[in-house]
Amino acid sequence: MLKEKSFYKEGLPINVIIAEIEEYPIHFHDDLEVVYVLDGSVILKNGYYTYTLNAGDIFILNDREIHSFKNNGHPNIVMMLQMDLFFFSKYYDNLKNSFFVTDMKDADDESLEVLRGTLARIILELLEKNPNYEHKVIENIHNLIACLLADFQYFAMEDGKFINESKNKGNKILAGRLNRITDYMYENYTRRLTLNEVAEQEHLSIYYLSHVIKAATGLSFQELLSFIRVEESEKLLLGTNKKIGVISEESGFSAVRYYIKYFKKWFGMHPTEYREKYTNQVSSRETSAKYTLIEPEEILQAVKHQAKEVYSSFIKDKGPLLTIININLEEQNKIIKKKDCHLSNLFKYEHMKPAALAYKMLCDLNETVIAYGKEYVITTSSRNNKDGISLLIYNYNESIENLAKNSVSLEETLSEFENDCEESEILVKLFGLTGEYRFYRYKLTRENIMYAYQAKLGFPNAKDRRDIMIGKWGINPQVSYSDITVSDSVSIQSNLIGFSGELILIDKI
Repeated sequence: MLKEKSFYKEGLPINVIIAEIEEYPIHFHDDLEVVYVLDGSVILKNGYYTYTLNAGDIFILNDREIHSFKNNGHPNIVMMLQMDLFFFSKYYDNLKNSFFVTDMKDADDESLEVLRGTLARIILELLEKNPNYEHKVIENIHNLIACLLADFQYFAMEDGKFINESKNKGNKILAGRLNRITDYMYENYTRRLTLNEVAEQEHLSIYYLSHVIKAATGLSFQELLSFIRVEESEKLLLGTNKKIGVISEESGFSAVRYYIKYFKKWFGMHPTEYREKYTNQVSSRETSAKYTLIEPEEILQAVKHQAKEVYSSFIKDKGPLLTIININLEEQNKIIKKKDCHLSNLFKYEHMKPAALAYKMLCDLNETVIAYGKEYVITTSSRNNKDGISLLIYNYNESIENLAKNSVSLEETLSEFENDCEESEILVKLFGLTGEYRFYRYKLTRENIMYAYQAKLGFPNAKDRRDIMIGKWGINPQVSYSDITVSDSVSIQSNLIGFSGELILIDKI
């Protein structure tokens, strides 16, 4: 029972266990597993190497990697997230063949912070189980995979273990080539495999291929092949009673002495000694996982400690209507006229114009419209759609649309807005951005719009000049800005109450 079978609930292609681990025997599975230590520390044995993971650490167990967990004498809270590679491979080419490494020299690296935030959102959604939470969880898994593909496919060998190599980050051609090379080697390691054969597969010279492998992994082709053979032999060593000579042959070694030599190099002991030491620690009916599930309140406190901003945002905004908008900036090359946009049609009516403050500001920029929908318009001032982007979002629902089409007075429109308290969460995912960006946010609240209508009507309920001055102040929106480092994609969340909007300017620094 070295291999564990993963079972997924219908409609949710992930499994999540959050527990205090005492001991989890040696096993492997076909799917990707993300380990996130929320509190305390735990010992992870991954093949030949043993890690101590502390609070905040994230570790990726790629499919078919043999691993086990053990308590190190201290309390821990560990999230173990398995994702169905068959399901998600429909959206990402070669996902099943990808190899991710999150072990980094800088534990506070921004890309790790992105992973922590995404995992925190997944935990919160699973705990709250609000309507349509499954969709939000899957969306966050997509964000997780996007981050892994963007920042964690690059690795090198250092001090006997694989670490994330940042110098090649963003080199998707290299990442794809390494994935194909290692995948081919894993598929064919059991037979005689030469550098020349792999080079022909990649249409490269053997000299260049040798350089690519050495530069990327720190290993020569033969060393990498021997590592793969030794690593894969562990399944036969712990999962069968086959003799060492048979295992050596089935793992692709030409002689037992070479198998023993390389096994000692990586595992630090003779294969027979390793079998004797670890066979009784393999997952089985007699040796099952020992862990205690953590209560939701304790999980919440751990998430709050690890990801305060994500926790605060989630708690404040529970339960609004969710709208998800996906925009690939590299594909937005059509010429769109502003008059064709939904928001343009909304604000052409006289009784809707006092609410068009943010829309008027966008129009004043006189930029090119590259995308629009019922709730949004995206414009740009740059030719490549990446340097100067403007995003306008309104909480636009069916009742607002009906109100706009009816010929009503300003007073009636204001009354409708006062009664509209519907909340919405609009998540815009922009793909194709990389680098440092400054976000300027101009948020027009429901109260701002109502004060704008009162101003248009002459502040009929004002008692004196002080009331009028306060009313004028109320028209002013909330303005904020922040700097964000973006790697391939960014998600922009806007939470709106009633008829309100937000204009967001995104400028490359």
